[in-house]
Amino acid sequence: MVSKNGRYSLGRKKWNIYDTMIYVMVGVPVIFTVWPFIYVFSMSISDPIEAARQTVWLYPKGFSLSAYDMIVSNSTLWASYLNTIFYVSTGTVINLFMAAISAYPLSRRHLFGRKYIVLFFIIPMYFSGGLIPYFILINKLHLYNKVWVLIIPTMMSIWNVILTRTFFATIPDAIPESAMIDGANDFQILLRLVMPLSKPILAVVGLYTAVGIWNSWFPAMIFLPDAKYQPLQLYLTKVVIFQQLSLDSANSGARATQLLGQASPAVVQLKYAVIFFCTLPIVCVFPFLQKYFIKGALVGSLKQ
Repeated sequence: MVSKNGRYSLGRKKWNIYDTMIYVMVGVPVIFTVWPFIYVFSMSISDPIEAARQTVWLYPKGFSLSAYDMIVSNSTLWASYLNTIFYVSTGTVINLFMAAISAYPLSRRHLFGRKYIVLFFIIPMYFSGGLIPYFILINKLHLYNKVWVLIIPTMMSIWNVILTRTFFATIPDAIPESAMIDGANDFQILLRLVMPLSKPILAVVGLYTAVGIWNSWFPAMIFLPDAKYQPLQLYLTKVVIFQQLSLDSANSGARATQLLGQASPAVVQLKYAVIFFCTLPIVCVFPFLQKYFIKGALVGSLKQ
């Protein structure tokens, strides 16, 4: 039923064409975002034969947890999982600390030579020596095939420093000045005043860093030949891209023969199960940081 103001009246709720357009504009991206997750999950729990035939489109066909059984019983995957947790937690904390202590002095207008220091930071952000000089440098630093090779060289991100500095600059100068009058030094001001007021940008930087480390696999492939140090994403790369099914001692003997005898169906389904298994933790963390992420991304990147 159409009312006098041109809105469709559905009981007590009024509806118009603009509401429909908004829901369509929001719904289409949601569908294209959610559907891959549903598809991967459905493939991982469907019958292995149906997964190999690629007959699953949305809902699972049949039911099988054999792929997850292979994941749970694979000690190599769990070792890679623990390595990734170590890399993500350690790398994120160090990156947040380095971004904060670098951004705070750059955000103070009285810092001598601030423009030149910022320029010095920006130059290596756009120019690098390339992979071969980087590989030589890693060898000279004795970091090759060491766990710290994924943490120390990336412990500071110029982009994160710029984002954090821009947000710190929005904090009124009266706050640190009043703290200095009360006898606080710069470290006390940073830790007790600036950082508590900067939770949005710290959440953004932390999320950017954690997701980047979680998804990183190429540096590990180059600098970590030892499998006991390799992260989860490199294991996923081997399974998905290089078509390797890692069977450790837990799957040796008759069990390995049985799995290999299943040929491609088990391997195809295993790829989807590992993808879902690797993606789920970082997806679960994002909703808790979303309120900070939106505010911090806007303020930290747009305000000057």
